[in-house]
Amino acid sequence: MKPAIDMRKVERKLGDRQMAFDFSRPRGSITAILGPSGSGKSTLLNLIAGFLAPDRGQVLIDGTDVSHLPPGERGVSMVFQDNNLFAHLDIATNIGLGLDPALKLDGTQKDRVAASLERVGLAGYEKRLPGTLSGGERQRVALARAFARARPVLLLDEPFDGLGPGLAADMISLMLEIRADVDATVMMVTHDPREAESAADQVLFIDQGRIAADGPMSGFFERSDLPALSAYLRGRPEA
Repeated sequence: MKPAIDMRKVERKLGDRQMAFDFSRPRGSITAILGPSGSGKSTLLNLIAGFLAPDRGQVLIDGTDVSHLPPGERGVSMVFQDNNLFAHLDIATNIGLGLDPALKLDGTQKDRVAASLERVGLAGYEKRLPGTLSGGERQRVALARAFARARPVLLLDEPFDGLGPGLAADMISLMLEIRADVDATVMMVTHDPREAESAADQVLFIDQGRIAADGPMSGFFERSDLPALSAYLRGRPEA
């Protein structure tokens, strides 16, 4: 079976830093991406999503080379820390934009918008504006949009940071349910090892624009062969 995500010797220079990524992920896997600030975690997601193009190498999704395709043609959904919602548009419209940027939705697509809101517990919120919602509710809308799009790859860039432990745990549970519903492969940037352990089966540890370690979650944070990982964990909540 072809990997869901296949980064083949991908390189990208940003400023004076050369980033390099080479790995693959099977369909349905959930990978936590950790590393110090500025190490290249978001750059990696942006290369997969298409917001950045590689200088060298290939990005393949389900066996198709998407290295130079725009984000909308990659089969990817991305959830950002700031939700990426348009403040002047109601919730239904924000979700509908994920289905058709021209908002020419047919009946089936409108039903998908309504079903996605019901799925995240926000049925009846269609006409609400993002500014009237709590932080957790806005995150639910962002997850509802990803659910409505039903893309094979789901990328999350610190989406639960700042929500508080209880609410973040609720959002992770919801994300896992939605991931299972659409059979998505997940790559999730997080700064919290506990969050990683609760959601992921694989870990990528990024340091100075490179993959310093790639392995299963089980026992990962007990590794003693990576000084950069040990230094990182000393500055984070206990795993």
